[in-house]
Amino acid sequence: MPLFLLQKLIASWLVLLLAAQHFAYAHMIDVPAGKKECFFEDLHKQDKASLIMTVTYQVGGGGHLDIDFWLADPEGRLLGKQVKQSTGTLSVTAEKNGRFEYCFSNQMSAIADKIVSFNVHGIIYVGEDDVVAPIEREIRLLAHGLAAVKDEQEYIVVREKTHRNTAESTNDRVKWWSVLQAVVLFAVVGWQVYYLKSFFEVKRVI
Repeated sequence: MPLFLLQKLIASWLVLLLAAQHFAYAHMIDVPAGKKECFFEDLHKQDKASLIMTVTYQVGGGGHLDIDFWLADPEGRLLGKQVKQSTGTLSVTAEKNGRFEYCFSNQMSAIADKIVSFNVHGIIYVGEDDVVAPIEREIRLLAHGLAAVKDEQEYIVVREKTHRNTAESTNDRVKWWSVLQAVVLFAVVGWQVYYLKSFFEVKRVI
């Protein structure tokens, strides 16, 4: 193999490693009524590269299946906010070093706790000036596409779990409603039998 082809192949694989380098975390939390839950990620601005952090979330149970979500930079500046959403995605680019905070707030609810599942992942991209070959740009796009597919799969899993919980809850309600109707029906029948029996009963007069 010619030396320049070997160097090109090595360069392509290095770009793949840089473009696909990412971290991912999956969590499920309970957010009590009237409370909020906050989390932190320490991000660092990359030299000749950019770090993009994405938070994807979905409310899996409780109340109207909605939550408030926001993300702030290390100086407390709000980078994005979503109000009363059941699902959402928010991405930020680390333009400075420090601790980025993101919160899930259930302060709008007085009685209903919320179950929230969320994923946090980040991808390091090399700068455009460092990518000169079309194959390298395609590798970066492929890495981004793979991350998007992974997020979609996780979203589908959470969505299926939410629908399954809703179906099971509906089935339980129908079952107990049927039991209640049967109890009421037997009670009414018993009362009617007793009333008719007492109505036609001949009472002795002493």
